[in-house]
Amino acid sequence: MTVLEDRIEMAESGDELTLDMMFEWLEKMPIPEGYKTEIVGGHIFMAPRDTHWEIIADIYDQLRVKYPRKRVKSDVRIDYPGHLNGFASDVTLLAEGAAKNRKGRWRCEEVEFITEVISRRTAGNDYGPKKDTYAAAGVPVYLIVDPYTGEWHLHTLPKDGKYHSDVRFDFGVEVDLTKTVVGLVLKTDEFPRG
Repeated sequence: MTVLEDRIEMAESGDELTLDMMFEWLEKMPIPEGYKTEIVGGHIFMAPRDTHWEIIADIYDQLRVKYPRKRVKSDVRIDYPGHLNGFASDVTLLAEGAAKNRKGRWRCEEVEFITEVISRRTAGNDYGPKKDTYAAAGVPVYLIVDPYTGEWHLHTLPKDGKYHSDVRFDFGVEVDLTKTVVGLVLKTDEFPRG
């Protein structure tokens, strides 16, 4: 059965669309190599990797100095509150002792830090609905890295569905996370520009 046949069958049966259904479709689709996919508000997005990946790898390596591999994830699906939000964040730091839910997925309540690296096609998500969703989920630290502007944006202090602290600097200025749950400084001087 093709993806289209699956959709038609679902529409005819009146079944409600779920994240699991949508991710099953994605698994059957020919996603181009070098792209990542995620679902934001029920819409499927694909973003290319290159400069993007260099920044992700840099941040991952810096986190690994302090945290074990089992706590640092990249492109792993985590479901978030709201309508059909299944994100595969660029870098995720899980809390000590984090456990998967009964479906075998990490729980958003145990996410301590997220980094999203901007891609032209998905920038609106990272600055908009994803930021709002991370705040609503209570993710303590959300870092956006934008290789097109050469800036990073740090969002902290989530409360009542929004972040109450927003700091922005150019690449080259360190991201001081020592007073957050992350507890370290990220260097940005080697981040490439898009």
